[in-house]
Amino acid sequence: MNKAIIFCAPSGSGKTTIVKHLLSIDERLSFSVSACTRAQRANEIHGKDYYFLSQEVFQQKIQAGEFLEYEEVYGGNFYGTLKSEIDRIWAEGKAVVFDVDVEGGLNIKQYFGDQALAVFVKPPSVEALEQRLRYRSTETEETLRMRVSKAVHELQYESKFEHVLTNNDLDKALLEAEVLVNQFLAQ
Repeated sequence: MNKAIIFCAPSGSGKTTIVKHLLSIDERLSFSVSACTRAQRANEIHGKDYYFLSQEVFQQKIQAGEFLEYEEVYGGNFYGTLKSEIDRIWAEGKAVVFDVDVEGGLNIKQYFGDQALAVFVKPPSVEALEQRLRYRSTETEETLRMRVSKAVHELQYESKFEHVLTNNDLDKALLEAEVLVNQFLAQ
């Protein structure tokens, strides 16, 4: 199949909810687990949610050219996509699904070109996004301000994506995502 489906959005826009829904209903898809250096949260599983790596190991993988893309975000934490993840998924005959931030998504889209569908998920407003982040209760006031500030910056990139999905009504957003993915995989 050798196709890539990229969902990008500012943190709190609902991209992870959309991606999890698609993965639960479509066996043609498989999630690309990103690597990161941030602390593992209590509900997260290494190898399922992220590959949690030390700064040292992450740097070694950068030097070895093992990342498709990577970046430093949120004060010293690195996130990236391992090339081995794509190889693993394509070897299973599935389309790889990415849940990444905006800049990572643009880098991945550039790498894969026509083999990729890039979808920008945006909240109905910055205020709604901030409310969603507060509801999660995973952020300190400082990290919340950083995420909202980054979101305002990332929202400026929506025109660089083929498809923009506004997540105002989750059921509608899920249906729209299903249609986009089905159309892309049918090509």
